[in-house]
Amino acid sequence: MTGVRVAGVGLTHFGQHPERTGRDLFAEASQRAFEDAGVPRADVEQLNYGNFMGELSEHQGHQGPLMAEAAGLTAPATRYESACASSGVAVREAVKDVRNGEADVILVGGAERMNNLGTAGTTEALAIAADDLYEVRAGMTFPAAYALMARAYFDQYGGSKEDLAEIAVKNHDNALDNEFAQFQKAISVEDALDAPTIAAPLGLYDACPITDGASAAVLVSDEYADEHGLDAPVSVTGTGQGGDKMALQDRQFLARTPAAERAAEEAYDDAGIGPQDVSVAEVHDCFTIAEVLALEALDFYAPGEGIGAAARGETTRDGDRPVNLSGGLKAKGHPVGATGTSQIVEMTRLLRGDHPNSDAVPGDVGVTHNAGGTVGSTTVHVLEVEE
Repeated sequence: MTGVRVAGVGLTHFGQHPERTGRDLFAEASQRAFEDAGVPRADVEQLNYGNFMGELSEHQGHQGPLMAEAAGLTAPATRYESACASSGVAVREAVKDVRNGEADVILVGGAERMNNLGTAGTTEALAIAADDLYEVRAGMTFPAAYALMARAYFDQYGGSKEDLAEIAVKNHDNALDNEFAQFQKAISVEDALDAPTIAAPLGLYDACPITDGASAAVLVSDEYADEHGLDAPVSVTGTGQGGDKMALQDRQFLARTPAAERAAEEAYDDAGIGPQDVSVAEVHDCFTIAEVLALEALDFYAPGEGIGAAARGETTRDGDRPVNLSGGLKAKGHPVGATGTSQIVEMTRLLRGDHPNSDAVPGDVGVTHNAGGTVGSTTVHVLEVEE
């Protein structure tokens, strides 16, 4: 079985782009990925593309061939949809296809336009990732769902709004030098605590923003990289995927995310490592409580111990295992269908040394964690860099 290298990566700026289409955004991200990789488009054998709400935000389905055209490809293309984990799943399927010998070169990525729907429209569009019959019709929104998970966590293990505020402050600090981040703005714990409540105990700074953006990565086999003399030191060495019941009411746990636990275990086994070997992580912090749940699902902390990690300085840029050095979804932004691949992009740059926060990476093994909905679906990937 061949290994899988990340030959090149590209992002657009994450933020508000009302004048641009999804295909325009993906064309820019893929152009940057090809320039970074030094791989000709003619060598690409397939496009794996993630998108969640294109039918609602752009009245556009069947986006695979459309995005292949935008990227300048004639290769077959498939769109993957798994809510906020859409392009994480696209990456996983690309890794499997390269390993299996189905292809030597795959472009993987995603894009999303959200701001053109406005806040109310985006909230309604995101809600289709929840159970319409038993959650949405009862009035549940995603801020409300994660607020329920936060309350359950506080009730079972303890914790406070101050602990969550420390996570927001950390991730805003990490985004300050990231040119692709939506918010390059520092905040204080007081700013977070004084912000308007959106769904108690969560306030405005506990939530990620509404974001337009795109991401892309060129994945190649070891043989292709060696044959073409590519400078591609980062490999995807582990992949895992997990699922859970969709509606919160049907789950055994509200303060744990078993889908992510299963994905992490599979990815670690696949890479032949354990959580103790991981130096740095990019996790799905759509809300601050989601970062806590991710840290525990990745087995960095036992249940109930991850809540104070940022306050203790363990996950800050000076900590033993920095988390979300890109700024995370919280400050970098969360264009839903692009997020999973954007984590691969950021981790690749962090590990190979050309990210503005690479100096904070204490080792050569990174993990990405991408979740759909209330973690009803999850992918986890392990990336390692040659020393």
